[in-house]
Amino acid sequence: MTTAPSTTRTLRFGHSPDADDAFMFYGFHAGLATIAGCRVEHVLADIQSLNRRALESADLEITAVSAHAYAFICDRYAVLACGASMGMGYGPVIVAKRPRPPESLRGKRVAIPGPLTTAALLLAIECPGCVPVDVRFDRIPDAVAAGEVEAGVIIHESQLTYREQGLVKVLDFGELWRERDGLPVPLGLDVVLRDLGSDLMRAVSAGFRASIQAALDHERDALDYALQFGRGLDVEQGRRFVHMYVNDLTLDMGEIGQRALARLYERAVVVGAIARAPVIDLV
Repeated sequence: MTTAPSTTRTLRFGHSPDADDAFMFYGFHAGLATIAGCRVEHVLADIQSLNRRALESADLEITAVSAHAYAFICDRYAVLACGASMGMGYGPVIVAKRPRPPESLRGKRVAIPGPLTTAALLLAIECPGCVPVDVRFDRIPDAVAAGEVEAGVIIHESQLTYREQGLVKVLDFGELWRERDGLPVPLGLDVVLRDLGSDLMRAVSAGFRASIQAALDHERDALDYALQFGRGLDVEQGRRFVHMYVNDLTLDMGEIGQRALARLYERAVVVGAIARAPVIDLV
């Protein structure tokens, strides 16, 4: 009597090619975290490309998306309780060539890293009247320095390195939210395809949480892995950047994270960026 071989299912996980996302993926990479019966394959793309892919084809079983984009894909994806990027006191930064008040940017061209990014949404909420200009995220500091735009909203590693290009901070959205609201600014989410069914969705969440925990438990090895995606960060800069966005709320966004998301969507409705706030189904 022979037994038919079991079939291993491939789950594709889309994430940005940056250090914090790679750090969270370390447990899967090192075999320290698994999803039973499944092989996890990572798919690298910038966040705006992942947003667009989730919106247009929804073909990735698990993917990082901007909190902004989730409002448009909530019918097909649910939010994982783990994996969120939330900045308590830090977040996307508007930078310019000279010091200036944020209100001076009304009517001015400001680079954004994609129309579905949370950075673009925060600009619309906090600095209304700007003229957004879509620029690939890693080109924004150069575009500002070259005078192609008056200012730019920077994300990822540029938040640590913009001063080296002679740029100055106009507004840090994370600082604003901490001081005004006492909340982290919600930026990125990891979401899971609803078509997988409740059991597999829960298994995905547990496996991904284990991957994040494994990275925290093996920090130096996880950092060495993550810095392959760090675009020039040294070890100390990499550690600082990773811990900006991999923290207690990343393991479980909990009530604080849900309140921050709700506040973001409330404000997005007010400025007309989304028609209604999405229901946040946590897995």
